Amino acid sequence: MTDVLISASELADLLKTEPCVVIDTRNPDAYGAGHLPNSVNVHEIFTFLATSTPEGISELKTKFADAFGAAGLSGKETAVIYEQSMNSGFGQSCRGYYLLTMLGYPKIKVLHGGFDAWAAAGLPVTKDVSAPAKASFGIVPEAGDILIDAKTMLAAVGKPGVAILDVRDVDEWIGDSSSPYGKDFCPRKGRIPGAVWLEWYRMMKPTAEGPRFKSKDEILAECATVGISPSTPVYLYCFKGARASNTFLALKNAGVKDVRMYFGSWNEWSRDPSLPIEQGLPIASEVTTKAA
Repeated sequence: MTDVLISASELADLLKTEPCVVIDTRNPDAYGAGHLPNSVNVHEIFTFLATSTPEGISELKTKFADAFGAAGLSGKETAVIYEQSMNSGFGQSCRGYYLLTMLGYPKIKVLHGGFDAWAAAGLPVTKDVSAPAKASFGIVPEAGDILIDAKTMLAAVGKPGVAILDVRDVDEWIGDSSSPYGKDFCPRKGRIPGAVWLEWYRMMKPTAEGPRFKSKDEILAECATVGISPSTPVYLYCFKGARASNTFLALKNAGVKDVRMYFGSWNEWSRDPSLPIEQGLPIASEVTTKAA
């Protein structure tokens, strides 16, 4: 699992040998308090809410092509993305990885362990704000296939063979809360009918240095508990595509071949009363218990 994730020491070496653009996804205050040298702050990677209408998807692509170009990404550099730690920003560095992948950017790394791992390794931190040279960022249209809209997600409901995977926190999954921003942030609580559930941080495990992604085999074992194999098409969702991006990275790294994300996620789905939802406690009707 070395392809997307990069350790702090590996990154320190890479920065000496290859052109890189390092992107800090944290809020401007955290960035201002200290960041990786020459890193550029793009907090919108985490905050931007997208709808999956054709206009919304077009706006999403244009906005981030502009933002990544302004950060200095032309296609020649390795994009390196980081957050504070792997579980403090709801998967925000992985959301950057997903956005870059969706736009077709060729070389992307996520700093495993985030800023905390870099600082813990005693590597240099600065408060200097870098002024990157603006680059021309090209969009590869077919890369956008990993982004699905509400219509495509609706068509997958009840369709055998496609796994709809909900990775939200348990209170959202059982319909007790509508979002991480408050129980009643959205008009409806619940989940997409037929979804299976793996809480996003089950892709990671605690270590002495903080959370780290599980191994490829451990991630495939988690997937198997909800009937997902490497050949199962997976449609992910969360609330706004951050936690699902963390799972997207984990599944792609583990070799699940066809992983797409409904980026509008619950924030969009719950606001459209024409879209079906399941409410209340999930009833595992297909699971039967036998007396020993």
